Amino acid sequence: MTLTIREGGPDDAPLILGLLDGAVRWLVAEGRTGQWGTRAWSANPRAVAQVHRYATAGTPYIAESDGMPAATLTLTDAPGSYVEPAGEPERYIHLLAADPRFKGRGAGAALLAHAAEVTRRAGISLLRVDCYAGDDGKLVAYYERQGFVRTESFSQDGWPGQVLARRVR
Repeated sequence: MTLTIREGGPDDAPLILGLLDGAVRWLVAEGRTGQWGTRAWSANPRAVAQVHRYATAGTPYIAESDGMPAATLTLTDAPGSYVEPAGEPERYIHLLAADPRFKGRGAGAALLAHAAEVTRRAGISLLRVDCYAGDDGKLVAYYERQGFVRTESFSQDGWPGQVLARRVR
């Protein structure tokens, strides 16, 4: 599989929502509803507004395989309101999601590597992300395999989260 990564923008919000919806369907099929529940992102006005906000304030990136969207993430200059800023310049990853048809094929890892390179080229050394830390911890372990280390844990309305950081030089 050959991946290309392109910079997106606010017009990509429907594509991002579609990838998030596909990820929810996959998680539900796997019995893993703790992360994002059972409702499609595109059916939740608050989630739709969040995607549009990040796609406008940040920079979405789309990994494509033969012109088909395989995965996405958005980089911003700060975390969401539920995480304290780092106290130094940073880039923050939001909304990493992959099309389940591309699961295990490296699209997410390629986007994370791209985000690290974009951060480094901007002269910023800190890249952070947060994720669901419940159930078996597989998502936290995934980020650790991508070079991130755990920093602080948090809980938002009973949802267990973990912030992870990666230094890029």
